[in-house]
Amino acid sequence: MAQRVMNILLVEDDEVDIMNVKRAFKKVNITNPLHVATNGIEALAMLRSSNGKPPEVPNDRRLILLDLNMPKMGGIEFLQELRADPQLRPTPVVVMTTSNQDKDKVEAYNLNVAGYLLKPVTFNNFLELMATLNKYWTLCEMP
Repeated sequence: MAQRVMNILLVEDDEVDIMNVKRAFKKVNITNPLHVATNGIEALAMLRSSNGKPPEVPNDRRLILLDLNMPKMGGIEFLQELRADPQLRPTPVVVMTTSNQDKDKVEAYNLNVAGYLLKPVTFNNFLELMATLNKYWTLCEMP
C-alpha cells in the first residue's frame, strides 16, 4: 500500500512538547509534513485561505493534534471555532493533552474529536503513541 501524505498541524504552546513530537516523528520515521501553531488563533490562520493565498496547511488529508491548555485561544475554544466553520468542520482532530479531567473529555467529544489521548510521561511511551497514531491515520480513508 502506497503511503499517502498526511498534513499534520500540531497546536501546542509548550516548546518541550513540540520538540518531543518532532523527535518522535524522526525516531519512528514519520515523514508527513508537520506544521506547528502555538495557539488556536494561529492554528485557524494556518488552516484558512487569506488574500487569495492557499492555507499554510494544505487542505487535503489534514490532521490536527491539539493541546487543550494554551494561551490566547485554548483547545476547546479552538474546537468550537473549527466546528462552526463549514470549510474546516470535517477536519479530524486528536486531542493530545495532560488534562485528565472528565469535563475536558466530554467537551472535546461533544465537539467531535476523533480521539482524546493523554500525553505519556516517558519518551518511549510517547514514541509508541506517535507510531500507533501514524499507523491508524495511514489506514483511515479521508474525504
